[in-house]
Amino acid sequence: MENSRCKAFIECVNSGSIKGAADTLGYTPSAISQLITAFEKELGLKLFVRTQRGVILTQEGRELVPLVRSYLEREQEIYRYAAETRGITMGKITIATYPSVATTWLPEIVRRFKNDYPGIQFSIRECIREDIFHYLDQNEADLGFLAWSEPMPYDWIPLAEEQVIAAVPEDHPLAGAASFPVRECENYDFILGSWGRELEILNILEQNDAHPEIKYTTYDTPATMAMVRMGLGISFVNALSAQYWNEHLVKMPLDPPASIEFGIAVPSREHMTSAAKKFLDYAVSYMADIEK
Repeated sequence: MENSRCKAFIECVNSGSIKGAADTLGYTPSAISQLITAFEKELGLKLFVRTQRGVILTQEGRELVPLVRSYLEREQEIYRYAAETRGITMGKITIATYPSVATTWLPEIVRRFKNDYPGIQFSIRECIREDIFHYLDQNEADLGFLAWSEPMPYDWIPLAEEQVIAAVPEDHPLAGAASFPVRECENYDFILGSWGRELEILNILEQNDAHPEIKYTTYDTPATMAMVRMGLGISFVNALSAQYWNEHLVKMPLDPPASIEFGIAVPSREHMTSAAKKFLDYAVSYMADIEK
């Protein structure tokens, strides 16, 4: 059984489309389609129904998914064993992370690590909390960078506290204030990230008994801040994700002040690969340096 066919199958499942799998694996859509067709012929099963909007698993395909995932995980175990036996000289680290971390802390951590271990490959998946949990649960990521919030079913390594701030248009009535009263958000259209499921911000609103009308939801901070700049509403965001957005809007601390704890989640520190453990050490060391 060719692992390229298995990987094409799993990525089609993950993305829901042949094009999505092609983008992830670096193939053309035609090549992915050929791999899936060859896999179906090899097994004698119809795995997908192809539609104009993507691919849909058949019943046989759904039942095959955990078996193929297990097969690929076994393959990775072989490579992990070899890498750990030789030392941290080759292998792959997959990181699921908030986009804010991916564009701020993570590049420098990876750069430092690659200077010492150039043979390690990295796969960085930018996503929201639910997706990070999914990747960790499915053993598709070694580490997750995110903010602390209950429930946290993984081993947690804290890294830093980040202030939560209000972002308002530059002509907003409170643009000149020293801080933004949390309850005031009820008087303005509110923009919420993570497709409206930004748990850290929702917790702050709940703690302050604030119930704004959420007029817009976005995936990530750049879209949120762009909408704030256009005067479409206000938002609460963590300062890390908003640090590069400073024109045509105003950022201010909340009243009462609020912060969130960023850190790393791993399914089990005891069972991490040697490469992932070493990368974790680099991340903690880097954060200790910038917090000094």
